[in-house]
Amino acid sequence: MPHYDYFVIGAGSGGVRSARIAASHGAKVGIAEKAPLGGTCVNLGCVPKKLMAYAADFHMSFEDAKGYGWDSTVPAFDWNTLIAHKDKEILRLNGAYENTLTNAGVEIIRGAARFLDAKTIDIEGQHVTADNILIAVGGTPHRLDIPGGEMMATSDEFFHWPKPPQKAVVVGGGYIAVELAHILHGLGVDVTLLYRGELFLRGFDSDLRTHLAQEMIKSGVNVVFNCNPTSVERAGDEFVISTDTGESFTCDLPLCCTGRVPNISSLGLDKAGIHLDAGGFIAVNEDKQTNIDHIYAVGDVTNFPALTPVAIADGHALADRLFNQQLDRRVSYNNIATVVFSQPPIGTIGLSEDDARAQGIEIKVYKSSFRPMKHTLANRDERTLMKLVVETQTDKVIGCHMIGLDAPEIMQGFAVAMNMGATKADFDRTMAIHPTSAEEFVTMR
Repeated sequence: MPHYDYFVIGAGSGGVRSARIAASHGAKVGIAEKAPLGGTCVNLGCVPKKLMAYAADFHMSFEDAKGYGWDSTVPAFDWNTLIAHKDKEILRLNGAYENTLTNAGVEIIRGAARFLDAKTIDIEGQHVTADNILIAVGGTPHRLDIPGGEMMATSDEFFHWPKPPQKAVVVGGGYIAVELAHILHGLGVDVTLLYRGELFLRGFDSDLRTHLAQEMIKSGVNVVFNCNPTSVERAGDEFVISTDTGESFTCDLPLCCTGRVPNISSLGLDKAGIHLDAGGFIAVNEDKQTNIDHIYAVGDVTNFPALTPVAIADGHALADRLFNQQLDRRVSYNNIATVVFSQPPIGTIGLSEDDARAQGIEIKVYKSSFRPMKHTLANRDERTLMKLVVETQTDKVIGCHMIGLDAPEIMQGFAVAMNMGATKADFDRTMAIHPTSAEEFVTMR
């Protein structure tokens, strides 16, 4: 029976990084994966989402080109071409991940892994043991528990939908819901977004949430709040979604985007004695250690920020602690920059205004709303909103928020500044780059 210093279950971003770093420190490392290498991010998340968002944004560019003197019409779009090109790029990335692991000396075992006991793992009939084990299997889409709910597609199916949809109903109010609504709308699909609450993107700054809702409605997305699906029925090639408001919505793509849950149902965690927390995540301490001393977990199976860079950083730090004697190696979760590839896109760092006030912090709030220069000649009625939340006592910028053109690209540098303790005075004395949208962050008064 093969024995490893370190065995990783799940070859997504966090697992691959941790396995590679451990191997570079001289550990004998194995990794098990039942799906294509790269995990959710590469195959069913960040990468295909961003590629398809790029495709969706061309629609606006074609329309806006006329204002800049280009005699253009919106050309025909071919769904299957986009899917095929997206799949080709993901296949390339799958190969890159395999090469990364192989070149590092990590043994890849294909198949679904499950615990037989706290030291022994079964991968579809092959048994291995390990001194240290990492669980990095990610999450899986949540499905609605309503009659016919199993007929709804999730983000997993969306990225391989076999034919171009004409009408879509997106159910959910998190970042996945608004991102897929953006993609579909930009590709010419008639989109309805249903959310059970009064306003989507719970946890984000309220001004950004309100601004996005207004812009989505303005662009033609049918946004319906305070509305819960109650059943899904098939009607030929279409689906009928009934709701608790009495309205029903017909579409050929019913899309459930109601969150994600840890992908742990088949792992046999009980055989290893691993505990879960109250939310159903694998319970870990700050070192990502479970209640079983030699078993660890990183990524979306834990109740830490469900972001690819967080999983990568945690996996890397864990390998350094275990195999390179860097016992004090920790990851900082302060001021994690988060973006939403909606239309317009969102970038946010630090505390929202509501969170700062809820914590009893005395703050000053600075806001700027304007139409980006790029939209002027195009006569596009889309506005950008920028916002700074500043702690009055220290003058530190504790929240930095933006919704508008280029927000995802703009925000990374401000995350660096905030992690260095930047104050409003630091922002004020920074020379603006003119003319840009980003300069608004250093000219707010």
